[in-house]
Amino acid sequence: MRNKMILIVILAMLTQTSVFAQNSFTFLKKSDTLKKSRLRIACITQGSIWSGSLIGLNNAWYANYPRSSFHFFNDMGEWNQVDKIGHAWSAYFGAQLSSEFFQWAGVSRKRAAWYGAGMGISYVSVIEILDGFSKEWGFSVGDMVANTAGATLFAAQEIAWQEQRIALKFSAHKNYYQDQILLNKANTLYGKSLAERILKDYNAQTYWLSANIKSFRTYSNLPSWLNIAVGYGAQGIFGGFTNDWTDKKTGIYYDRTDVKRFRQFYLSPDIDLSKIKIGHRKLRALKFLNTLKLKFPMPTLEINSLGQIKLHPIYF
Repeated sequence: MRNKMILIVILAMLTQTSVFAQNSFTFLKKSDTLKKSRLRIACITQGSIWSGSLIGLNNAWYANYPRSSFHFFNDMGEWNQVDKIGHAWSAYFGAQLSSEFFQWAGVSRKRAAWYGAGMGISYVSVIEILDGFSKEWGFSVGDMVANTAGATLFAAQEIAWQEQRIALKFSAHKNYYQDQILLNKANTLYGKSLAERILKDYNAQTYWLSANIKSFRTYSNLPSWLNIAVGYGAQGIFGGFTNDWTDKKTGIYYDRTDVKRFRQFYLSPDIDLSKIKIGHRKLRALKFLNTLKLKFPMPTLEINSLGQIKLHPIYF
């Protein structure tokens, strides 16, 4: 599954941030001056965590599949492109956390943005190279474009505005499949547990561009924490390209092309927790949720490629 990149980036970054998640819940408090000792810690810690996670990924994932000579693979038509936006989100997420790390060491915001974007792209590029030497997959140009786009979205805003006015966010829920054949396929593709489904199930993932209105209209009376978000997701996905497959264990061929694969587009309000003044020390942990780039559950309007319009009272 292409979701391995999202999973490994999240694990690496959460491990990285846990180093600094102290009792005060202050996340990577920035230094006004360059501190070489902190810079060394930032570089060594990131390098160690990222190298270790990639080695672990290689041993746990790629070692189980046959190797090949380096080759390319065109996967632009897979998964209704939900995986491509997932790549962009991972690179954006990684670039921001890496940049925060460098700013903690006293690196200027602009330079930290460049360093963070470079680290984000470099890290996911190694994963693509590993794919390139795996017979099961291949180096994906589409993935690299998405990776670069995500990191660039972060760096461009830091340089132009010194803030993230438009955040790339993620939300997910667990889908429940009533059809037994589709449930079996979902369990095989996406796993059975809630954690696996959130990280793997393309039918349950939504990616959002969440824009802070006040940042663009500073003279308005709108609350500073109010965002408007547009999202993208998909449904009916039980294979990379089509909904037919042969079970590897039984050899039985299943043709479920009767299940329509369709795209979903969303419009929803959102909350930028970084804009809310929270005085109580322990409640400041809420701001850490904003760092994880998760969309806040809110009422949501859905328009899909089947021509349907739906209103979700609360959408995850």
